Amino acid sequence: MGKYRFQWNERLRIALPVMEQDWELYDGAEQADMVERWELIRGTIPDRIMELERVIRVKQNELFEEDSFPESCRINSDIAELASRINDLQIWYRVSQELETPLSPS
Repeated sequence: MGKYRFQWNERLRIALPVMEQDWELYDGAEQADMVERWELIRGTIPDRIMELERVIRVKQNELFEEDSFPESCRINSDIAELASRINDLQIWYRVSQELETPLSPS
């Protein structure tokens, strides 16, 4: 049996698949197990995105009220990082649940 695992990614706050061989080299049972586990994780991504969007809205309100240029830059940087996380989560969300598709974003 090939080796694979799901490793916690603190930045995205989800576990991501880590495969030590090409998708095609896993047998059908391993592929099915990976897909099943991935679909459970994948199902949490929309809520995670909504959570980050709420934080962005709060930070945008802070930015609107902020008079200090250095603090505005910090808040803007925070917003950019949160938006980057959303983008990465959207990429992972689009990873197909089909058995023929590798578990890695294109």
